[in-house]
Amino acid sequence: MTDINGAGDLLLKSTHLQINDVVAELRDVRTTALINRQGHLRPPRLPSRKVLAGIIEGLRTALFPNRLGPSDLAVEGVDHYVGHILNSTLRALLVQIQHELHFNSGTEELDQETYAQATEITQTFAKRLPVIRRLLDDDVLAAYEGDPAARGIDEVLVCYPGVAAITWHRLAHELYQLGTPLIARMISEIAHSQTGIEIHPGAQIGESFFIDHGTGVVIGETTVIGNNVRLYQAVTLGAKSFQVDEHGSLVKGIDRHPIVENDVVIYAGATILGRITIGKGSTIGGNVWLTRSVPPGSRITQARTHND
Repeated sequence: MTDINGAGDLLLKSTHLQINDVVAELRDVRTTALINRQGHLRPPRLPSRKVLAGIIEGLRTALFPNRLGPSDLAVEGVDHYVGHILNSTLRALLVQIQHELHFNSGTEELDQETYAQATEITQTFAKRLPVIRRLLDDDVLAAYEGDPAARGIDEVLVCYPGVAAITWHRLAHELYQLGTPLIARMISEIAHSQTGIEIHPGAQIGESFFIDHGTGVVIGETTVIGNNVRLYQAVTLGAKSFQVDEHGSLVKGIDRHPIVENDVVIYAGATILGRITIGKGSTIGGNVWLTRSVPPGSRITQARTHND
């Protein structure tokens, strides 16, 4: 009998695809693009998405070692374990911060000033971790108390995509505030790919925040969310329009997303656009399209919005 697989392997090995010209042309395109963007052929390295994913998982483990750490972790060894994880994780983060700062500098060599700045950012971020842990405790509790299907705090922590998304966001937001927006954005996009929830790291989110179900939620860069706010799946807190300058280019850095005050509930499919304010204690019904501010205590349904 003929060995079909063997014959196929021999045929494949003897086939020449003649890709040398393609490789050369790709090199030319790449070189031109690098010169246009950076002005030189050897730009600094960007932070690594793969490395950042590992860093965030390490930080999550350090924040919740008894639930996200190894199952055989002894009580007396928790501090040693957390210290070990933080030491390795923060050192890896320092390198990624160096990459971003070096990339932004436009220089070919990493100077001592950039290294010192990266070290300061990393140390400041590390000191914020206890604050982040306290915020996350309130978020987890809000999820448990807001979902009748939740059977316990631990289930919420390890299972709920909304809790995972806000964990990643709180870490990314700190890095965004400290001057590493590229790393922060990469982290938020990793969280987006894992949870289906997109939160820009620039968004400001208060205490006891809960996203129920979560798939399809979008929260824009300049969104401000107060305390005790609950969102359901497919909610969008977005921009209504984009201003352009005299050259037709988008104007960046302006406030263009909603302000959501304390104790607001926004149900599934609601779309809230522009720099409008949703007053304290309001409830926004499912599938509502809202582009105007509403006062505190409002109850907005699809029918009422349609008639306005």
